[in-house]
Formats: sequence, C-alpha cells, structure tokens
Amino acid sequence: MGSREGRRHQHNLVPLAALISRELKSEKMEKPSIRYGYAAQSRKGEDYFMMKTDCQRVQGNSSSTFSVFAIFDGHNGNAAAIYSKEHLLNHVLGAIPRGLGREEWLHALPRALVAGFVKTDKEFQRRGETSGTTATFVIVDRWTVTVASVGDSRCILDTQGGSISILTVDHRLEENAEERERVTASGGEVGRLSIVGGAEIGPLRCWPGGLCLSRSIGDMDVGEFIVPIPYVKQVKLSSAGGRLIIASDGIWDALSSEMAANSCRGLPAELAATQVVKQALRTRGLKDDTTCVVVDIIPPDNSLPAAPPPKKQNRFRALLFRKRPLDSSSKLSKKLSAIGIVEELFEEGSAMLAERLGNDNCASQSTSGLFMCAICQVDLAPNEGISVHAGSIFSTSSKPWQGPFLCGDCRSKKDAMEGKRPSGVKVG
Repeated sequence: MGSREGRRHQHNLVPLAALISRELKSEKMEKPSIRYGYAAQSRKGEDYFMMKTDCQRVQGNSSSTFSVFAIFDGHNGNAAAIYSKEHLLNHVLGAIPRGLGREEWLHALPRALVAGFVKTDKEFQRRGETSGTTATFVIVDRWTVTVASVGDSRCILDTQGGSISILTVDHRLEENAEERERVTASGGEVGRLSIVGGAEIGPLRCWPGGLCLSRSIGDMDVGEFIVPIPYVKQVKLSSAGGRLIIASDGIWDALSSEMAANSCRGLPAELAATQVVKQALRTRGLKDDTTCVVVDIIPPDNSLPAAPPPKKQNRFRALLFRKRPLDSSSKLSKKLSAIGIVEELFEEGSAMLAERLGNDNCASQSTSGLFMCAICQVDLAPNEGISVHAGSIFSTSSKPWQGPFLCGDCRSKKDAMEGKRPSGVKVG
C-alpha cells in the first residue's frame, strides 16, 4: 500500500477563478447534508472533541466546504489533548500543496495527515510536558470520508443496509501483535506490571513509561518508539449515505461496534450520541471519560430514515466494501454508488515515514522556489534538506537525493521513532 501513497503528480498553481469554476461545475452532482451531535460523561476531564463544519478548500468559495470531526482522549493530564484540538487541523492543512482541485486535494490528504500528526507531536513535545493523547480525526468532503487515528479511540461506519465497517485500527499493545513487534524492534520493552512476588497483572505495557498504547501524540517520557504516525483510511460512500460513530475508549471498552450501532439506529444524530453513551454507562458504569460524536451523511432532500434490520452475513458480504485504484473512472464510481457499495480509496498503517511520505520532489518545493520540510513546512535551501529515504532500508526503489525532504530536527525525530538513536538525543 505504501507505494500507492508515493505516486504523486506535479501540481501547477491554478488561479482562484479557475478553481471556483471547477467547483461550480461539480455542484451539479448533489451534495449530501451533514447532521451531527455529541454526548459526553466526564470522569477524569481528559477527553476533548472537535466538530467543525465550515472549513473551505478554496477560501471564500462555499461550494468547497468540508467538515472535520475529532476526538482526543488524553492521559497523564489533558495538555496534549487540548494542544492537538487547537493545532492539528492547521498542521494538516498546511501540509497540502496549494492550488489543487478537489480530487487532487483528496488524494493529497493521506500524506498531509501523516505530516500533520508528526508535526503536532513534535511541537507539543517541545513544550516539555509529559501528557499524551489518542487522536481520531475525520474529514468529510461530500461522500468521501478520510480518517486518521493513533491510539484506541475508534470510528465506525454504519451504512443504510446495516453493514458496519471499522475505519480505524486500535493501537493497544495487548491486541496488536504487529505493533508489539515494532516497539520491541525499535528498542522498547513490552510486558505487564510486576507486583510483589513476581506476579504480573494488567494489560501489556511499553517500558519505560508503562503506556498501554503503541501510538499517540505527546508522551515524551515514554520513548519515541511510541509514534504519532496515524493509520489512515479513505472511503467513498454510496449515494445512500451512512452514519459515522466516533468515540473514545470509554465507549468501546463497554460496547462492540455492532452494539453501538444497533443501540442508536433510527435516531437523529444528537439523540443517537446520547443513546450510545447511555448504553455504555449501563453496561460498564462511568469508569473512564466517555465521549461520542455521531455524524450522519444524508442524501439531499432526505430525512434520515430508520435503517432496516442488519442483513444476515453471507458470501456476498465481501462486495459491500471494495478497493478501487486511485485512477479508476467515474463510471465505475457511479455503478458502485448505485448498488450501495462503499469504495475503499486508500488504506495505510505503516509506522515508517519513508513509506508514508512516498517519493516526490515537487511536493517538497514551496512557492518561493526553496525546498520545504515535508513535516514542519519550513523553507530549506537545496543543500540543507535531508531526503526522507536517506539510509532507509525500507525504500530500496528510492534514491537518497529524491524528495520529500526533512529538516535536521525532523530527520532526528524520524531516526528516534525508528530506534536508530536514543530518544531525545540531538543529531548534529
């Protein structure tokens, strides 16, 4: 999957008038309406959420509007959750080249989300605070949903046919063998808490620090093998729409994805979020901060219908969730939409920056003609940038002089995340 993200095309800047003209033409395709609601019960005061429906890809052009919904579940304090809520969106948008049309913009999102998450982590750690946070970050642009996540908050998609898809991956060491292997290979130790007498209790944790997660934003006291590089998934809904349920682990420790979806079917978004929280509290009690955001993506001029009962799983289940190449035609898209299939446009979860940032010289170049760090977006003279592929065993098809490029600080961060140097040690 990593190679797919490496395929980039050269983007020339497009005049604002031309962009607006493109958007107005595409307005002929009906846009869904977005309705949303949230509910929360606090125990520690470390859950934060974002609901923003007035973002614009082209400033001043209402037809380029998209929405952002997110949950940040903090631990060891709320500082990282607050910082991420305030800065992550800007860091993601800052990593997208300017002058892109809608399809190009959506294509650029996965890489920009990786850059935005890493920059947010890097900037927060500069503050010297030891707090950390999960992040489940959802961008809805018409029928296309892009989700990036670290930690164990979760986003699920419930379609009108009753099919439930999980759009995130839980980064809990207890449940994710791949992540356990990565952490130990990068210099961390994974084990349970030992008590007097040598008995081990509780979930698997990463040492030093004792964190149960393998990915998060912040957590500078744990070690940089706990990485902020998100799992990213992008899907396109059919014209029947669907419901997103985004929630912190206070929900998912009490309810399965199916239980959460079934508990609120047929209810409007705000009541649905309240119902999911109530159901979680009935099942487990208030043992953690419990937050839920529900987003309904509804066909135009339709009220949200009561969904039919879930269909029995059968040999045709695999047809409900299919991949398509990034360059597949709009005719295929229309056919899939007509029969209610959710298309998978993109999926990648590698923790290696060289794989996630791909190969591209032009995307690392700023409008000033200088090269730009792919993570923090600072201008670099041509002789200052360090290729993300330099010295990487994971990029055998790449050349060390190819972009994207990193500044010295971001290259140092990359090496620490891959276990190539001790966390916190600067590279001259």
